[in-house]
Amino acid sequence: MKNWQKLKQELLKNPAVKQDYNKLAPEYKLASELLRARLNKKLTQTELAKKAGVSQVIIARLESGQSNPTVDTVNKVSKVLGKKLKLVGA
Repeated sequence: MKNWQKLKQELLKNPAVKQDYNKLAPEYKLASELLRARLNKKLTQTELAKKAGVSQVIIARLESGQSNPTVDTVNKVSKVLGKKLKLVGA
């Protein structure tokens, strides 16, 4: 991880990279939290998908941070994980 952290610090010195990174931060934060919660529950993507009533592909996309999920989808998945979708101030 130290190598990744060093690389990240170097890349973020570039203002354009930092701007894009900050713009995508909410998506990756959501992805990271969902992944962490799933792993803590010791569920596979397939198991979580079945319990949430969505496809495994949806879970994979959520965890990649490269999707634009509906609030309904996030709520379904969050509920299975014992979490709530919550908006907070910056």
